Amino acid sequence: MRGKRCDRSARMARQRPEKKLAAPPATLRVLPMELHVGDRLADETGEWEVVARPYTAVGGKIAHVRVRKVDQPAAVGVRSWSAHERISVRRATAEEGKR
Repeated sequence: MRGKRCDRSARMARQRPEKKLAAPPATLRVLPMELHVGDRLADETGEWEVVARPYTAVGGKIAHVRVRKVDQPAAVGVRSWSAHERISVRRATAEEGKR
């Protein structure tokens, strides 16, 4: 090698750190249009489950979704959010969805 001297340690490959498989978080923060049937929301009135796909109104600025109360299936309602607002939900895993 002419001119510069290469340091041997600089040429050696570095070991990659091991990737740890993280469990999915218990709650997700999603936009209203990203809600899935089966997602669960909680508010001051109780826990609600999404029963229909979300739809928008007012030029796509407000999102609505039909929900039902988990402990009282006869209690059905519609929840509305601004389309840019994030919502905390618990999403059913693939195994829970098979039941």
